[in-house]
Amino acid sequence: MSVLITGATGLIGQAIIRKFRERDIEVHYLTTRRSKVKKEDGIIGFYWDPKIGDIDMQCFEGVTAIINLAGASISQRWSKTNKKKILRSRSDSLRTLRKALETLETTSVKSFVSASAIGIYPNSFDRYYTEDVTDIDPSFLGEVVSQWEEEINEFSKFSFSVAAIRIGLVLSSEGGVLPAMVKPIRSYVGAAFGSGEQWQSWIHIDDLARQFLFVIDQNLKGIYNGVAPNPVTNSKLVKEIAAILNRPLFLPNIPRGPMQLVLGDMSYLLFASQRVSSKKIEEEGFEFYHKNICTALKNILGTEKETTDSYQKHFV
Repeated sequence: MSVLITGATGLIGQAIIRKFRERDIEVHYLTTRRSKVKKEDGIIGFYWDPKIGDIDMQCFEGVTAIINLAGASISQRWSKTNKKKILRSRSDSLRTLRKALETLETTSVKSFVSASAIGIYPNSFDRYYTEDVTDIDPSFLGEVVSQWEEEINEFSKFSFSVAAIRIGLVLSSEGGVLPAMVKPIRSYVGAAFGSGEQWQSWIHIDDLARQFLFVIDQNLKGIYNGVAPNPVTNSKLVKEIAAILNRPLFLPNIPRGPMQLVLGDMSYLLFASQRVSSKKIEEEGFEFYHKNICTALKNILGTEKETTDSYQKHFV
């Protein structure tokens, strides 16, 4: 058994690879840099260039599952150029995979799972979102996820199972939003954004990696929210981080105006509110190890980051 992963260099990809290697499952990864094509410790690299639809077809040999995480970061200024890059990076990657799979006479693939995002749900302080909600947030973020999932749906014509995981706020000490939140709080200048009442649907990085493996193991189909069972407000999240770091919070909340000047339209990410349900994946039998924000943060912030990661050496 082998699994093929796109976007393997990222925070989520690295966590997923660790899980597969713990089970002694061979990992194939796609990279746009030929110098990063390596073969070592059960991890094998293959070259691709989604911009022109180029892919090394050997990457599919023996693969029983594909995980798609490819896509430019949404956390960059939403200029016209960057918006185009964000949208195209997702569609180009999925189209390249799909067209390559169409050319195969036979395939051992049984499961295809792609990342998506909870940003598709409309900004709301009082709604509780499940996967069957069809409303789409009118922001650029909603546009990105909507187009992303349209491309994912194109894989439904294949015989293997197809699923999408709408990922929430990923908590990890190794990257993502948490270190950026911790830094000002640790320096005594932390504060909530806006009213602080916006909902943050979060998930521990370990639970998210396990959820991807669970969807593959169970051959699940459809959309699943990648969030923990207990969302919190932005104020609650900031207060919990401060409590664990033993730091006071004495500054007023940060208004949207200044952040709009600094970040432009991307500041929307700091103030959007989505309270999202995890019930669907739990009803399938998935068990979260980190259900509450306090214990999740203690687990993350109480663990020193490893200085050397045996999996990262393939990509850096």
